[in-house]
Amino acid sequence: MRTNHEIDYRIYGEEMQYVEIELDPEETAIAESGAFMMMEDGIVMETIFGDGSRPRQGIFGKLVSAGKRLLTGESLFMTAFTNNVHGKRKVSFASPYPGKIIPLDLLRLGGKMICQKDSFLCSAKGVAVGIEFQRKLGTGLFGGEGFIMQKLEGDGLAFVHAGGHVTEKELQPGELLKVDTGCIVAFSQTVAYDIQFVGGIKNTIFGGEGLFFATLRGPGKVWIQTLPISRLAARILAYGTYNRKEEGSLLGGIGNLLDGDGR
Repeated sequence: MRTNHEIDYRIYGEEMQYVEIELDPEETAIAESGAFMMMEDGIVMETIFGDGSRPRQGIFGKLVSAGKRLLTGESLFMTAFTNNVHGKRKVSFASPYPGKIIPLDLLRLGGKMICQKDSFLCSAKGVAVGIEFQRKLGTGLFGGEGFIMQKLEGDGLAFVHAGGHVTEKELQPGELLKVDTGCIVAFSQTVAYDIQFVGGIKNTIFGGEGLFFATLRGPGKVWIQTLPISRLAARILAYGTYNRKEEGSLLGGIGNLLDGDGR
């Protein structure tokens, strides 16, 4: 039995996806600021503090809840979209960069999921979006996500986004998976998360893959992305600052002129 709003959805697209959520009368979807794409007439949009999962909490509680979101790099505010008419209405939310949108049914996933800090896109009203502290010092210092990750709790549907292609794995009890720290999207609360030093002088100096693995030990489900946004941003930055003077051939010069680099 769900206590969160029960919504229907459909995901469109391949590389640049968006999720269309169908709302029954008085149903509400919650989304991150900037995720909104389009909605049908009859849906009312309202900016709220935090995630709206505890409507009866006082001002202090709302401030604390919203303040926690700052620690995960999110805005103090979220947006609620409510169907205020008779009949079904649809609202859509888009991912902010190329990749996939992942639906998470929290009722079937034990009521809690741990996610990377900026992965939450939208959810049914009632899903609590909070923070999860990593208790181990090594995990906090070298885990790529720091001491704080995002926590989704409730029994409704939530949607997170990830870069590139996403693979889902079911880890058996005791099964260990070593992952680049930036490639983790989400994992269930039963999965043990830790950090392991790569080791080896050559690996450390010349490996180019970082000094640490993230280790995920089952049982539970994990979602892994092929293109973390940090990796994509680093490549774009490197390309933008790259001096292509070595492309001294005629074709290289023509290419520079065509793409606006006339140096």
